[in-house]
Amino acid sequence: MSTSASAGAESRVSLGHLALHYRKREDGPIAARLLEILGCEKVQEIPLPDGPFYQFYVDPNASNNGDGIVYLSHAPAPILAINQAIQKALKVGREDQHPAVAQLREGQRLDPEMCFHLGLLMTSLERIEDLVLTLRALNETDPELRNRINIVLNAPVPGDAKIDARMAASPVFKGVTRHPYGKHALQVFVETDLLMSGPLGENMVIELDYVFPGYAKHLFNSTEA
Repeated sequence: MSTSASAGAESRVSLGHLALHYRKREDGPIAARLLEILGCEKVQEIPLPDGPFYQFYVDPNASNNGDGIVYLSHAPAPILAINQAIQKALKVGREDQHPAVAQLREGQRLDPEMCFHLGLLMTSLERIEDLVLTLRALNETDPELRNRINIVLNAPVPGDAKIDARMAASPVFKGVTRHPYGKHALQVFVETDLLMSGPLGENMVIELDYVFPGYAKHLFNSTEA
């Protein structure tokens, strides 16, 4: 084995961190609360003039030696300024709005994965189902989260009798006709205006994924069109 090949085999790279932004100061604590509801563990909150800075662990049982971290902070002024300039140039919200804006939003509606998004892999199907029911209720009744969450579901690709039977009995996925780009997995897309994403600096999607155990091929090792 060559020296370079040996070094590559011995090295290990893990996903270190992801930095997210909220748009308004008052949205910071609500966005942080949403991340906690989704299962992230808040380990640090620092008060800053523009709004709190947060650090979360995605998996508190991981090494947490610089990996598996989500940071959340108020969007810096230059980012907000460029988003505002883009929206002004495209006349967003006006009758003469640039047609590309509607195309972008429609594309996002049809394919929530289209823009930048955060994916969280869940180990329990029941946990995902409970989360969907909880988020739907919060979106309807919670003073902070009402009308700030939109959920899109992708049920597993049909064809496996065991998975099909489980989905037919699911309080959440029964009757869902959207499917992922791969088998033996499902997805929940949680879209919220509490976090910024995309070229317009608008809503962001947090994707919750579940892979059914025991299958050699699944969504995340064999993508299918």
